[in-house]
Amino acid sequence: MADSIGVPVRLRGCAKTFRDGTRALEPLNLSIEGGETLVLLGPSGCGKTTTLRIIAGLESPDAGGRVCFGEEDVTDVPIERRNVGMVFQSYALFPNLDVAGNIAYGLKVRRVDEGERQRRVDSMLAMMHLGPLRDRRIDQLSGGQKQRVALARALAVQPRVLLMDEPLTALDAKLREELRLEINALLRGLRITTVYVTHDQSEAMALGDRIVVMSHGRVAQVGPPREIYHRPANAFVANFIGTTNRLQGRVEEGWLVLPGGRLRLPESVAGESEVYFRPEDAAIVDGTPETPAEGVLAGVVSAVSFLGDRTRLLVEGAGPEPIIVEADPRRELRAGDRIHLRIEAGRLLGLARSEPA
Repeated sequence: MADSIGVPVRLRGCAKTFRDGTRALEPLNLSIEGGETLVLLGPSGCGKTTTLRIIAGLESPDAGGRVCFGEEDVTDVPIERRNVGMVFQSYALFPNLDVAGNIAYGLKVRRVDEGERQRRVDSMLAMMHLGPLRDRRIDQLSGGQKQRVALARALAVQPRVLLMDEPLTALDAKLREELRLEINALLRGLRITTVYVTHDQSEAMALGDRIVVMSHGRVAQVGPPREIYHRPANAFVANFIGTTNRLQGRVEEGWLVLPGGRLRLPESVAGESEVYFRPEDAAIVDGTPETPAEGVLAGVVSAVSFLGDRTRLLVEGAGPEPIIVEADPRRELRAGDRIHLRIEAGRLLGLARSEPA
């Protein structure tokens, strides 16, 4: 499967209303390129899993919605004929089959001949580093091993599209990070079209060629991870992807006047009385507490959290509400310390506060 590349997927006007009247998904238009890993990201109930199930054929869109794999309209094609691979949070493995038997299951259902079936199982065992476990019972496997078996089973059928629904949520943090790296390398090597659902923004940033941020059944923003992070479309996206600080003050001749000083507003947010910035975009600088320089905010550290690779500060007095700042982990700071912060004008963002309408 090293030379594999997936099929493009197109969703046109795909909405979903359940029988009880619940509107799970507003009309969605989405294009996924062949070989792309697209991550659907958002809080519980935002519509991401419903979107995945519509692509899989487990749910049908409301009347008028269409799903296409390449040039083929698969809207009315059942899941067993769409040739998709699925990986779930719960693994969904068969306890009565060993590792090799689980991987081979989908091939048997598709009536792949025994020789080809064995070849693909061996290939998957090698790819997932499961060779020594081929005869192991499922209840003898760790969580990470079970997830590798589930992924191997999904890939063994050579699916046109791979669908992954929060596959790492049940794992502990260290194992989740290890598997995330493995999955990322695997998907890049296989170049298979993948739709990955998660509520974890770190997973989304690490795995996605593009990220679809969803809220209340609607798309809030679509773009590459860097664009989503550095140029969020609105406050909801900015706050869901990482941490964002809000500064609200009075505008005077191109400056934003705040309790701790004033900041020059860039052209992009000229006249805005409310701006946002990321914690890592504030630099601690030397200053005179009585007369802080223009473009620098003075504040008092109220809490310090040492996180190993960085120190996270909660700073009060710089703005009307406390702000979070990432500092050099080698710099020792304590609660009560007075500090000065410089925030480059280009780092200030003007964002719509409301979620997508």
